[in-house]
Amino acid sequence: MASHAHSHEAEHQEIAAPQTAAIWKTFWILLILTAIEFVIAFTIGKGTLKTSIFVGMTIVKAFYIVGEFMHLKHEVKTLIWAILLPAIFVVWLLIALMYEGGHLY
Repeated sequence: MASHAHSHEAEHQEIAAPQTAAIWKTFWILLILTAIEFVIAFTIGKGTLKTSIFVGMTIVKAFYIVGEFMHLKHEVKTLIWAILLPAIFVVWLLIALMYEGGHLY
């Protein structure tokens, strides 16, 4: 009898509302950043400035996607740094190797 009462209570619990507002906010932010990248692609000629802008905006979009969709934004700071620090060192390594190889001046 107790199990019947428990299952009956579970049927009447409210389901949490979907967080569609957060998803739409993320969609619009990423859309705006992509539109800005699109405009830059057709207005700025070849060069380091254009490449730097694209790399910077790609990193911003990647952090936003990881924070929102992979829920890293809601994790403890230690986990965030455990993921972020190795990524920073890999980028530093790539830049150092390209510089030493003569591809960056």
